[in-house]
Amino acid sequence: MILANAFCLFFFLGTGADPVVSAKSNHCLDAAKACNLNDNCKKLRSSYISICNREISPTERCNRRKCHKALRQFFDRVPSEYTYRMLFCSCQDQACAERRRQTILPSCSYEDKEKPNCLDLRGVCRTDHLCRSRLADFHANCRASYQTVTSCPADNYQACLGSYAGMIGFDMTPNYVDSSPTGIVVSPWCSCRGSGNMEEECEKFLRDFTENPCLRNAIQAFGNGTDVNVSPKGPSFQATQAPRVEKTPSLPDDLSDSTSLGTSVITTCTSVQEQGLKVNNSKELSMCFTELTTNIIPGSNKVIKPNSGPSRARPSAALTGLSVLMLKLAL
Repeated sequence: MILANAFCLFFFLGTGADPVVSAKSNHCLDAAKACNLNDNCKKLRSSYISICNREISPTERCNRRKCHKALRQFFDRVPSEYTYRMLFCSCQDQACAERRRQTILPSCSYEDKEKPNCLDLRGVCRTDHLCRSRLADFHANCRASYQTVTSCPADNYQACLGSYAGMIGFDMTPNYVDSSPTGIVVSPWCSCRGSGNMEEECEKFLRDFTENPCLRNAIQAFGNGTDVNVSPKGPSFQATQAPRVEKTPSLPDDLSDSTSLGTSVITTCTSVQEQGLKVNNSKELSMCFTELTTNIIPGSNKVIKPNSGPSRARPSAALTGLSVLMLKLAL
C-alpha cells in the first residue's frame, strides 16, 4: 500500500500535475500545452517567460520595459486561438485561476511596490501614441451598452477581448486582481487614492475595468465556449449616408405607377452620375438608363422616348404652320 502511494506521488510530481486538482479539468493548463505544440507560440511564450523572470539586481526584480516588449510580441504575433485560451480560460478551482493570473508574469509586467493613481497612469499611457490608441480601442469596444443582449457594443465579444489583450505590454497593462475561480475582476495596477477633486472621474475610469459587464461577459462566454454564435464572423460595415437627391419636377397626378420613377431610382442614378460608381448590369442600371432617356410631354400623361417613331413630337412643323397663318393675316 505504501509502495502504491509512493508510485502515485512520483507520477504526479513527474508530470507536474497537482494530485488535488488533477481529477478536474484544468483548461488553463490545457491551453499552455496547446501553445507548446505550436512552434511560434512556444518560441514567443518561452521568450517572454525568460525575459520577465530574469532578475537584474537584488533591488530590481526584472527589466519591465523588455518584459513588456516581449509580451507585446507574443500577443501581437501569436494567433488568438492560442493566446485567448491562455488568457481567458475558464476555471473551477483556485489553482487553475492562479495559473490564469500568472499568464503574463504579473510580478514583473503588472505589479509594483506601490500602486500609482489611475489618472496619473492614464496620463502616462496617453503620452505614448500606441498605448493611447490601444486604450481608446478598449473604451470603444468594451464600453457597457445596455441596449444589447451581451452588454457589448454590437454584441461583439471578440472586439472587446481583442482590445483587452491589446493593452497587455503597456503601462496600462490589466490583469486579474486575484485567483478567484468564480468572480472575474480585472484592473490595471492602480488606485484612486490621492485623486482630490478628480476622485469621481478616477473611480469611473477604474470601474471601466473592475465593474464592466461587457468585459466580464466576454471573458466568461469565451471560457464557457458560448461566444461562438454571438460575435460577428465578418467585418462590420458602417452605414453610409445616401446621396443627396435634388428636387425634380413633380410628375402628373394621373401618371400610372408603372411609368413613374421612384426616389430610390433617382438616388441610384444620382450616385452613378455624380460619384462615377460602377454598377453591375442589373435592374438598377436599366432603370437609370430609362430615367436618363425618357421625357414627359408637358400637360399630358404620355411618356415618350427620343427617336421613338411616329409618336415623336415635331415642334418645327408647328412653327412653320404658325408663320404661314401670320403672313396671311398681315396681307
